Amino acid sequence: MEKIRVLFVCMGNICRSPTAEGVFQKILQSEQLDHQFDIDSAGTHAYHVGDAPDLRAQKAAKDRGVDLAKLRARKVIVGDYHDFDYLLVMDEDNHQLVMEFCPDEHKHKIKYFLEYAPHLNTLEVPDPYYGGKYGFERVLDMVEDASTGFLSSLKQSGQLV
Repeated sequence: MEKIRVLFVCMGNICRSPTAEGVFQKILQSEQLDHQFDIDSAGTHAYHVGDAPDLRAQKAAKDRGVDLAKLRARKVIVGDYHDFDYLLVMDEDNHQLVMEFCPDEHKHKIKYFLEYAPHLNTLEVPDPYYGGKYGFERVLDMVEDASTGFLSSLKQSGQLV
């Protein structure tokens, strides 16, 4: 069986998308589904390539049992559009940039991550970088909801055995 390949995308790949990668990985492991997935995260900008996630993101995630320390930022590359089944973006700016550079035959793979958490009534995961003390907690809450919704969607569609 071919693995489901998921790429989480934000601007710099040091806050939202690595948080999503870590949270989704933890959920997959808890449900013993991690062997069915390849997941990664990337940014639309190259500001932080090679850097670890923001220390505040790491601390907030670690407080919930999610270790982000080994992740390193990278920029979205052309091959990602072909290689991944889902490119899940965190906000409108990321969506616009990813769509702009995506070959037409792969545009259907690009979705807002929060499409999988419709009860939140927003498509945008706010950038916590300047969001104050509780910004990272809010992002974790949103990402946990969307991760659960995304996994449920995959189960309901029959993509997971």
